[in-house]
Amino acid sequence: MRAQGEWEWLSDSASLLPPCDGAVSYYSQFGRTPGFIDAAGRRFRGILDEHLDLFRWPEGAKADSALCVEGAGGRLFHWILPSFFQLLVDLVQEGRSFSVVFRTFGSDLPRALAAVSRALGGAHPLFPDLPALKLQVDLTPGEIRSSEGGTVLSRADRRLSTQDGDGDRDLYRYLSSLRGLGGFQDHFAWWASNSFSARGGKPLWVDPFDQQVQHIFIDDNIRHNDDDTIVQPKVHDRPRRTRRTRRTQRPPRTRRDLGETS
Repeated sequence: MRAQGEWEWLSDSASLLPPCDGAVSYYSQFGRTPGFIDAAGRRFRGILDEHLDLFRWPEGAKADSALCVEGAGGRLFHWILPSFFQLLVDLVQEGRSFSVVFRTFGSDLPRALAAVSRALGGAHPLFPDLPALKLQVDLTPGEIRSSEGGTVLSRADRRLSTQDGDGDRDLYRYLSSLRGLGGFQDHFAWWASNSFSARGGKPLWVDPFDQQVQHIFIDDNIRHNDDDTIVQPKVHDRPRRTRRTRRTQRPPRTRRDLGETS
């Protein structure tokens, strides 16, 4: 922002970090702005169009209501990024032992799980051989709910609380033991009540002493700012203690272009 309170663009490139000292994001100042790409953000139209092309449903492929959605002008787009299914293929081919846990604040989890299950059944036009991966999908959505008193994770008849037993470690061990693919709806109201800061974000339990399991969190709202980010890292910093980390002590983070499948 200029000293007079006027907005000034300092870069034409998308970036994870501010392009210079004192720079702030447009979103942090004005929030979600309808028509952004056709007005204030029109200089970024090329980036949007490039990625929309990457997400186009294959020409000539039959529309699948579970796997694609209709956009402007009747064009069809992938509902789940093809790079996600390529990731599953690569992990299996490399002989990795892994599980995938969807975490969302929204209400789209049942649809996402059903779409993945359909693709793994052989319905995806770009990945017809997915059934050979022999991956199972748990279609029962779970929940993660937080409060001042702690966090509760539940799915079907399973319920774990940070107030019981071994606390945060029990939740970590449970998530580490999962197999196949599944998901949990996180607590949006709690995040909102904490001003959309890390304090109310999706809990990410990390045990740096665990030599067998590594938890990796992928989210487009992870930011280098505790006051405006979507994940709350909770690190076991010694055998019997878990704490929320400060920004500078968090687990490593990296940025990837998830539109690319290679």
